[in-house]
Amino acid sequence: MKSRIINSYQTPSGQRVEVVKQSFSSFHKPPIKRVAFVSGLHGNELEGIYLCNLLTNYLKKLQNTQPEKFLGEVHIYPSVNPQASAIGVRLWPFLSVDLNRQFKNTSGNSLARSSAETLIKDLKASADIVVDCHASNLHLKEVPQIRIIEGFHKKLIPLAVQCNVDLIWVHPPSPVFESTLGYNLNKSKIPTLVIETGIALRINQDFVSQLFKGMLNLLYHLGVIVTDKIQPKVNYPIVIQPSQVVILQSDFPGFFIANTDVKKNVSKGDIIGKVLDSMNGEILQEITAPRNGFLFTLREHPLIYPGDLLARIALKEMD
Repeated sequence: MKSRIINSYQTPSGQRVEVVKQSFSSFHKPPIKRVAFVSGLHGNELEGIYLCNLLTNYLKKLQNTQPEKFLGEVHIYPSVNPQASAIGVRLWPFLSVDLNRQFKNTSGNSLARSSAETLIKDLKASADIVVDCHASNLHLKEVPQIRIIEGFHKKLIPLAVQCNVDLIWVHPPSPVFESTLGYNLNKSKIPTLVIETGIALRINQDFVSQLFKGMLNLLYHLGVIVTDKIQPKVNYPIVIQPSQVVILQSDFPGFFIANTDVKKNVSKGDIIGKVLDSMNGEILQEITAPRNGFLFTLREHPLIYPGDLLARIALKEMD
């Protein structure tokens, strides 16, 4: 493994910050494929950083003992917004800028903008396929899933089904995506999978272990690394369109108390949770599944207001 600093800068407080890239070279020349894993665009999304840690340790041991197993290259960017990751905040510190909204070709010379430009240039030079790892926000727990913008789906779904996720969610195009890393790499014809899982500032080891198995399977599938062992069986995910997503929201302010957890098949009428009056504990609203499906999003933060998202259910088949 070789480590290289792709970007460094000095903070207003005088601290030197470095963005590191860890590379595993190919025994085969030229490499069959070059795959990159990116994490930490949002500093409070820790599960991707942990996933990159697991991948680095596994690949380091493999390359030290069996370098001939590498027929392609692997590049890992474990924390591309290290200041934010160090203090567990979503946005770029001092500037309060979302780093994952800095990749559109727009004017500006901020430190976040120049760092985004450096990152995407390095990825374009190093990778044929990219996996961009994210977690959910502080309010919602998400099952391991890959989100794909419609228009890129024909190239991405065959890759996404190798990743051991529970769900592939195809979204219609929207201006909100146009400044993200995933969108701009896909637009540049570098297939990029955007993973979402877990919850911010937490590490769900079961979810990360599931994704670790999936990332290895993706590398096996692409021929980047080879194995003498039988390849582990991975889940075939549900593939859904926006019309197959049922959203459950609160009608009242109060506390949301869940009766179940994500990764469950629910039937029409099943109780998902309750909205309680925070003062007297009165049940204000019982949240039930309106249709049969797979529960893939669930509210974790109990404090809620009217209109807050409480759960999402994926309909496996349209009625």
